[in-house]
Amino acid sequence: MSPRPIKRALLSVSDKSGLQDFAAALHRAGIELVSTGGTHRALVEAGLPVRDVADLTGFPELMDGRLKTLHPKVHGGLLAIRENPAHEAAMLSHDIAPIDLLVVNLYPFEATVARQAPFAECIENIDIGGPAMIRGAAKNHADVTVVVHPEDYQVVLDEIAANDGATTAETRLRLAQKAFARTATYDAAISTWMMGPAGVTMPMFRALGGERAEVLRYGENPHQAAAFYRTGERRPGVATARQVQGKALSYNNIADTDAAIELVAEFPADFAAVAIIKHANPCGVAVGGSLLDAYAKAYRCDQTSAFGGIVALNRRMDAAVAREITAIFTEVIVAPDADEDAIAIVAAKKNLRLLLTGSLPDPHAPGTVLRTVAGGFLAQDRDGADVAAMSLQVVTKRAPTERELADLKFAFRVAKHVKSNAIVFAKDGATVGIGAGQMSRVDAARIAVLKAADAARAAGIDERLTEGSVLASDAFFPFADGLQAAIEAGATAVIQPGGSMRDDEVVRAADDAGLAMVFTGYRHFRH
Repeated sequence: MSPRPIKRALLSVSDKSGLQDFAAALHRAGIELVSTGGTHRALVEAGLPVRDVADLTGFPELMDGRLKTLHPKVHGGLLAIRENPAHEAAMLSHDIAPIDLLVVNLYPFEATVARQAPFAECIENIDIGGPAMIRGAAKNHADVTVVVHPEDYQVVLDEIAANDGATTAETRLRLAQKAFARTATYDAAISTWMMGPAGVTMPMFRALGGERAEVLRYGENPHQAAAFYRTGERRPGVATARQVQGKALSYNNIADTDAAIELVAEFPADFAAVAIIKHANPCGVAVGGSLLDAYAKAYRCDQTSAFGGIVALNRRMDAAVAREITAIFTEVIVAPDADEDAIAIVAAKKNLRLLLTGSLPDPHAPGTVLRTVAGGFLAQDRDGADVAAMSLQVVTKRAPTERELADLKFAFRVAKHVKSNAIVFAKDGATVGIGAGQMSRVDAARIAVLKAADAARAAGIDERLTEGSVLASDAFFPFADGLQAAIEAGATAVIQPGGSMRDDEVVRAADDAGLAMVFTGYRHFRH
């Protein structure tokens, strides 16, 4: 493929940023301009000589603009292979003029859905002619240059300036790749949106798409390339947050911040809640009368792991908690909002990232979680189960006290966000020991007890933090040995899904130790 001169350009864009300057530069380069609808009006207003596409096709816009570019004189001009005798003959026979540059960006379907427009309005913002032209031009990139984003306007202008009015094959190929990716992403957004009204949860064909928000320095490790993509979902979180200050987020920052904000959103708004996350696992979670109180309790759970962690708050951050958080090295703070004094305190730590999400994600809203595997991906519903809505079954002789029950529900909410196998000890609305990601549930329990002992030493407390605590397990105890670790640690109540073949054995062990135990009937595996 050799350089191809641009003599005629067809422009049809929804996003008109930079359009007039770009079109003016094309005109100065001697390129004929053809356009449609609102784009044509914008170019006329700029004083540029431009043909209406209706002059090219011989047909006016029909059906409220649904039909304007779906015509052989448009698609023939884009798809014809130059220097192909049969194609040239067809063009001459049917008076089809070549189109060398196509500039199209699509109806704002994603933005229309994001503002929760009515169904009919969303349907009308599904572009048909645009994707058809883009795909035709991209297929024929050996001869045609296609632009689908204003960021490439200067790329094309630089090319034609450097190549005597032509574009290179390498640039056309890169632009064609972007063009196909754009139409694929667009169709993915449409099909995903339609799943809701159609009542479809796991479709036969699943399209995924996203727009690159930024290229990251690297992935989980420096030898891995990475980028962050937004899907257009309006769920409050990292993708929608405003970064007030700090260095650019890393791959691991984004993953951990997402885990943090999703966890802290589990707690009702009448509690101040704080979650500290390290490597996607909570190392301290607490609720309290104030954010300062909750942070102090969460931090006490594992001061060592909190260093360099991610802190999530479920309320507007105030100056008091900002001072405490910034007293140690913290990577990211994420909150719905922050007052000016708090922002000023955080500003003293120039590398500390502060993200404000505006609101919290709904932990019970429907959604989909995806995970890649070799040759495919897994899709599942988001785990929206809420312990407050579960019918808790007391299976021991002793029922939990009111205080124990409150801590049991708190601990089970946290366990939902701990990598499996997961054990969480909690007391007075705070985690006091967490065992995460173990192959054996009994090992997770032992680690949680060890972490609690370390936390007590670090805090200068001459007592077991687990004494009088409760324990939550994300799945059932297959044997009573995991429960034994709780008994030895001084826990007084346990919450778990139940459902083991040895539930009776586990319940007897709890009864023998005087523990209260409740079954939820819900498992919270998290891999």
